Amino acid sequence: MKRRRGGHGHRHEASLEPPPGYYGASTGTPDATQRGLILDWVVSRRVAAGWRVESRSGSQAVMVRGQSVNHVLHAFLTVFTCFVWGGVWAVLALTNDVERVVLTVDAQGQVVTVGAP
Repeated sequence: MKRRRGGHGHRHEASLEPPPGYYGASTGTPDATQRGLILDWVVSRRVAAGWRVESRSGSQAVMVRGQSVNHVLHAFLTVFTCFVWGGVWAVLALTNDVERVVLTVDAQGQVVTVGAP
């Protein structure tokens, strides 16, 4: 899977769909319980790939990968080291990459992924 930076476009990820029969044998559109099971499956695949769940509702989840910089800790270290640590802090702040996506299961059971800020 390719990693996207900053885009806010919608996309369907067919490779993240659960296997046929995962949420029952019905052939119609999935109900809320089935959509929740689809989302559970997709979230578990993302967690296995290093993502973590920031929030989750019945048919939507916000997933995050990466860590934000602890600015309080780096400010303390910068003062404690007479501003030597400031260079390290600046590099970390500039190269930090936190990726956030919103996963939504639509009425047809398709997972839609939207990049979030």
